[in-house]
Amino acid sequence: MPTLLVLMICAAIALAWWSAARDAAERAEDLGREACRAAGVQWLDQTVHASGLRLRRGDDGRLGFERTFRFEYSGDGQDRHIGRLVLRGGRLVAFVGPISRP
Repeated sequence: MPTLLVLMICAAIALAWWSAARDAAERAEDLGREACRAAGVQWLDQTVHASGLRLRRGDDGRLGFERTFRFEYSGDGQDRHIGRLVLRGGRLVAFVGPISRP
């Protein structure tokens, strides 16, 4: 019986981890897509790629995960540029990518 309980707890933790990672990736996709739209550039591959994960303290001093994502965009369809965004929780804390045109 204890083995089954341990397996259930491990499965619950794995599910929570996967869900949080998927939510962060979806938020990063929305932010990347919107930044490309606002800048008038083409968002390539229609996705973001997780490129980093680290433990960081938030503004409130509590530990949390900081996830880094990269995406690619093109200004004229011939070139490729790499953008990067960093999420701490669900909040954008750093962005490198296309700039909105006036």
